[in-house]
Amino acid sequence: MKPAYRGIAVAVLHCLIALSIYGKYAVDRGRLPRVWAKAVPVDPNLPIRGRYLSIRLQVEVTPGPSQGLYEAGRLSIREGHLFVDRDHAPLEASDHVRIQRNFDKWTLMEPVAFFLPEHAADPSRLSPGKELWVEVSVPRKGPPRPIQLEAR
Repeated sequence: MKPAYRGIAVAVLHCLIALSIYGKYAVDRGRLPRVWAKAVPVDPNLPIRGRYLSIRLQVEVTPGPSQGLYEAGRLSIREGHLFVDRDHAPLEASDHVRIQRNFDKWTLMEPVAFFLPEHAADPSRLSPGKELWVEVSVPRKGPPRPIQLEAR
């Protein structure tokens, strides 16, 4: 096989991989449940990864005694809110998310990344009285996936 044909074959393979990932996320956006969650920006720019917002999502938790500042549970949607069931049963690592308590609010420990276009305004710089909200899709396993941001 000529080197030119090998190069074309590699390029086609890369395009197929990229399109399969795009297709998976497009199907997930249409199939998975969505919810708006209040977000707290962590850091708006890291040169290594490009221009993005790293945000922590606030969640509601099942009522009951807390076992400390850090807990784990299953992510779900209840009554239009992002919710974590703290069932205190042993879970597999891919089935649960870790949460932490900040005063009376709970947030996901792992921030989610929302990538910004190069020349877009930074939505994390809010005017007084505004809050940052993010629409996320909630998969059965793993962290939520951000779709869009809004200042309310």
